[in-house]
Amino acid sequence: MNIVQLYDDAVGLLKNLISTPSFSKEEEATAGIIEQFLSSKNIPSKRLLNNVWAVNKYYDAVKPTLLLNSHHDTVKPNPQYTKDPFTPIVEDGKLFGLGSNDAGGCLVSLIAAFLYFYDKKNLHYNILLTATAEEEISGTNGIEKLLNMQQQGSPFNKIIVAIVGEPTLMNLAIAEKGLLVLDAEAHGKSGHAAREEGENAIYKAMKDIEWFSTYRFPKISTTLGPVKMSVTSICTENKAHNVVPAVCNFVVDIRITDEYTHEEIMQIISQHVQSTIQPRSMRLRSSKIDKTHPLVQAGISLGKKTYGSPTTSDAALIHAPVLKCGPGDSARSHSADEFIYLDEIKNGIETYIKILEQIV
Repeated sequence: MNIVQLYDDAVGLLKNLISTPSFSKEEEATAGIIEQFLSSKNIPSKRLLNNVWAVNKYYDAVKPTLLLNSHHDTVKPNPQYTKDPFTPIVEDGKLFGLGSNDAGGCLVSLIAAFLYFYDKKNLHYNILLTATAEEEISGTNGIEKLLNMQQQGSPFNKIIVAIVGEPTLMNLAIAEKGLLVLDAEAHGKSGHAAREEGENAIYKAMKDIEWFSTYRFPKISTTLGPVKMSVTSICTENKAHNVVPAVCNFVVDIRITDEYTHEEIMQIISQHVQSTIQPRSMRLRSSKIDKTHPLVQAGISLGKKTYGSPTTSDAALIHAPVLKCGPGDSARSHSADEFIYLDEIKNGIETYIKILEQIV
């Protein structure tokens, strides 16, 4: 297939996806659209829940697998939308619509690249395409569900490198911060506010919050910089103005670099705070790919820049080196009147193909 045909098909598919609501956990319809699209190209696909996947025509179980992954779920539309988020509108070279930039443009561009290589013989890698669900909520029924399939001969057992499609202006995110969310609880003793009674749990929480706001982890990542900790909410169940609260809860958002594991971060925190700490999940790990990897070097040879990404994606769940790269701009994600430039999709398809041609 030529680039023009691939581009036309990709834009048509993206318009169809935009027209179909696909909030996280509600992606049944868009999964069906992707299945139908691949079927129209005579490409057999498989589906697990709302995840769709396919392999190249001459798949060889002996060869290693290169994964092409992006997601088809979206957040709910920003309340400041002035356009219908489910109507694909083209104006001034922009395609507007919910999920157009994050990550519809990436997904359809990766699908186009997969089509380009689908029936080519004698590839060095198998190519595995996945269009996955629940990325926006880091859910367990998305890419993780596919990766946990343990059937003999499964292409998911042979993945040695991956491209995750997220809007990066086609630059090369060679590392990504992991995420650790903590629920913290400071304990005091209830008493009457008018008398010298009780131990104020808010004051105890404030001491720990001060530590979270000022502590600096000594190891700095060359690609991702320092670990970042932010206290993002605080509350007590106490509603009365004259009662000293016995319990104060707060939440900590921690963006972890490749210099630390989640376990190491937890150990350091436990040595410095008095509040009880409970992690919500230890799944979302920092990811990286070496700058010398042929996939990265292929992108660099095309003039693309490398950087470390502060945001979390499906890359956190893939236990192999991951390059995050895709058309669109992360700054537009989740914004009102979300859009992607049509030229970005065309460039994305061409760039994916040029990168892959150098290694597969």
